[in-house]
Amino acid sequence: MKLPNFKLSITKTKGAQTVFRLSSFAVLAAVIVLLFPRYNNAFRYHFEIGKPWGYTTLTADFDFPIYKTEEQLAKEQKQLLSTFAPCYKYIRGVQRQVLVVSLQDMEWLQGESFSRISVMQGRVAKTYPLSEVYTPKSAYEHFGYDCAQNLVMDTALTKTLREKQLATLSPTHGIVQKGEKIIGKGEIVTDRTYQVLQSLRRAYDDESLGNKQRTLSVLGESMLVVLFLCLFVIYLYVFRIQYLRSSSTCLFFCLQMLIVIALACLALRFNLSVYLIPFAWVPILTRVFFDSRTALFLHFTTILITSIVVPAPVEFFFIQIVVGMVAVSSLSDMTRRAQLAQTAAWILLTQTVAYTAISFAQTGAWSAIDPWMYLYFFICALLTIGCYGLIYMFEKLFRFISSITLIELTDINSELLHTLAERAPGTFQHSMQVSNLAAEAAKTIGANALLVRTGALYHDIGKITDPLYYVENQTGVENPLLKMDPRDAAQVVIAHVTEGEKIARRNHLPEVIINFITTHHGTSLVRYFFNTYCNAHPKEKVDESIFRYPGAKPSTKEGAILMMADAIEARSRSLDDFSEESIAKTVNLMIDSQIADGQFAETPLSFKDVEDIRRVFISRLVAMNHHRITYPTLNK
Repeated sequence: MKLPNFKLSITKTKGAQTVFRLSSFAVLAAVIVLLFPRYNNAFRYHFEIGKPWGYTTLTADFDFPIYKTEEQLAKEQKQLLSTFAPCYKYIRGVQRQVLVVSLQDMEWLQGESFSRISVMQGRVAKTYPLSEVYTPKSAYEHFGYDCAQNLVMDTALTKTLREKQLATLSPTHGIVQKGEKIIGKGEIVTDRTYQVLQSLRRAYDDESLGNKQRTLSVLGESMLVVLFLCLFVIYLYVFRIQYLRSSSTCLFFCLQMLIVIALACLALRFNLSVYLIPFAWVPILTRVFFDSRTALFLHFTTILITSIVVPAPVEFFFIQIVVGMVAVSSLSDMTRRAQLAQTAAWILLTQTVAYTAISFAQTGAWSAIDPWMYLYFFICALLTIGCYGLIYMFEKLFRFISSITLIELTDINSELLHTLAERAPGTFQHSMQVSNLAAEAAKTIGANALLVRTGALYHDIGKITDPLYYVENQTGVENPLLKMDPRDAAQVVIAHVTEGEKIARRNHLPEVIINFITTHHGTSLVRYFFNTYCNAHPKEKVDESIFRYPGAKPSTKEGAILMMADAIEARSRSLDDFSEESIAKTVNLMIDSQIADGQFAETPLSFKDVEDIRRVFISRLVAMNHHRITYPTLNK
């Protein structure tokens, strides 16, 4: 009864993880739609003066007025107010022979280009030209005697009359009737057409149109976002199913898209250029941790979603597609910090060329070039370099590992490897040889050579605890394990795996490197002591679990390569004959025994991979153990 319950719990766990991964994409879609700028929901056209109209012929679905531009309204308001007369009233008890206002009022009247004022006399207003109005100083200069200020502005009345006069100014000029053509496909957007299109946009924004268009617009956005995300999930299912089965990887993909799209929406809300946003972050980050194909597909998905809301979506999509291709191509394997700066430089150059080319292709005129765009591209390139900080953040957050980190871990002068070299020099040399063998084999079958090289350097780190128990560190000393019971000796040898894991965790090694330590022997037998004990107790039923490593078995090509290289390099040291035939026999025997023991059952190795690995190991071991000629002595 327990076994079925255990299987059921596993099934439920896997089902819950699947629901979680798919839910992360669903939540992403919902958040993206909420982040989209909510202006112009029904009017989804994007256009610029001097650029061709990229849509089908547009006709008016309803009557709407043509609104004047801000410049036109300001000019007409100025003309209208030039005839307006601000209202003043007399100050009681002050002589009225000369019209006198304060210096501040006079400066304001002249600054606003008013030509006259209106003075209230009872309930009647009388208008005077501004030339007949003085300040105390100008009145003295003109009449030769002091004149006190006798007029003060009636602010409330002036404001009321001014607003009433401005209200007579119409905000529109002309009307577009239903069915009237506005612009045809491919036609250049002129100033006049731009004004009509802006008026149509404003008409769509009018609440009088109701919420039907807005609802359908949001529905359309949601459908597009879901479609693009579904295509990406289908890509993962067909070509990268291992990524789709990892909750952390799915979250990583979703978080990348969310960050970049959110930044783009934020820029649009504050009327900033979307080209300030470093969309290259997505392909760069994905390429650092995963592969080029996935990086490009994720980038395409991100810019397709962003294209829904950006102005000039065709131009945006064209430029960003090129940016993604350049980012992935120039960053095939990031092993140096300088590569990121080089990639940013290539992206800057590419954006500049692509924008210039598409502007010329669309209009054929220099006037279509916006010089500010080149500044935006430069700022974007600088922000692209800031991706280095995100690499470190995502490494810690999702426990990924980048090539830069692997390079740093392979530094033999690091504290941990230096300790291994000092306390267990034989083990250190063995690890170096294994790393060379494993890296060469990984290159041959297309596995991650840098990863397996790094894992090989640390796989025996547990031998630091008791280095003299291992034969490679014994120089002229009798092996203490030979004096022990084979069962106890086997446990001592097995302990270097568990000790290695403890040391690795204390030194904060990445989880993927710790995985090499725990799986490099899989669940194999400590064959020497197992055979010794069986020979000494021929009639006893031996418990193999005492002599087996705790595992787990390797689950990756890199893990399997390390297991093979470790066993073969150790076995090769016991050979007396280093001929190619002898080495080939040893390699085949070790690999065949590991396959027969089921150690590679959980790895994606193919038969061809195994044969290629055999060939590499044989050729490398022959080269490592080649004979040299004997140098003659000098006869005296």
